[in-house]
Amino acid sequence: MFLNKRIAVILLISGLITVSCNEYQQAIKSTDLKVKYDAAETFYNQGDYRQANRLFEQIAPKYVGKPQGERVLFFLADSYFKVGDYNEAGYQFERFIKSYPNSDKAIEAAFFGAKSYYELSPLYSLDQTDTDKALAKLQNFINAHAESPFVAEANVLARELSIKKERKSFEIAKQYYKIAAGFDHIFLFAAEEALANFLVDFPGSPFREEVLYLQFATAHNLAEKSVASKKADRIKKAQESMRTLLKYYPETQFLKEVTDMSGKLDKELEALSE
Repeated sequence: MFLNKRIAVILLISGLITVSCNEYQQAIKSTDLKVKYDAAETFYNQGDYRQANRLFEQIAPKYVGKPQGERVLFFLADSYFKVGDYNEAGYQFERFIKSYPNSDKAIEAAFFGAKSYYELSPLYSLDQTDTDKALAKLQNFINAHAESPFVAEANVLARELSIKKERKSFEIAKQYYKIAAGFDHIFLFAAEEALANFLVDFPGSPFREEVLYLQFATAHNLAEKSVASKKADRIKKAQESMRTLLKYYPETQFLKEVTDMSGKLDKELEALSE
């Protein structure tokens, strides 16, 4: 009996899909604009965004300047977003806003246009040009529509993108440190500069603790590799870097490493004094 019910459900779903496909094919082939329009809205409301999108694509040029044009153009843009074609969605939402700046849907279009660029933002390890573009779009939306219910999500998305950019810069600075570990002090100076620049650019970064630790580790390595005439000053500079880390993160996750390196520096400085 259970098997019969499953077969019945499968047959029902198959029948609905067949009917939907037939309706779609009829609408696509129809020369009646209203038939296409009604079918496009029906598919959209049913969540069949790909079929709706194809129909809206067909009819959008023919509704330019007509009362239904605003509705068609918004659904066209939104259906692109729903099917994951974010390049086209961003373009169509911007087109909608330019065509209907006073529309009740203009703010929603502005948000989803910005969100389309957010969706195009790549992994942090890749080129971040699209991330910069998305951040600019989201910030423009936030500034222009501070009272919109979409602002809360826009802020979340913008923060996520900012952290992605921070992660990119952090990994670059960290890579300088890793490269420097196997070479001479020239590379350590490059690491020192990259880490300092990161803290200037991203003072509230979630990576700040590790960057401060890497600053200390870099200063420690510089002190170790220094010639005798510069060693004392560089040890003191490293100790100052350590104090900065512990000031902000007294229970830092790197406490063991910091303690070990600090002990070595203290002994070296004591030996120099003697």
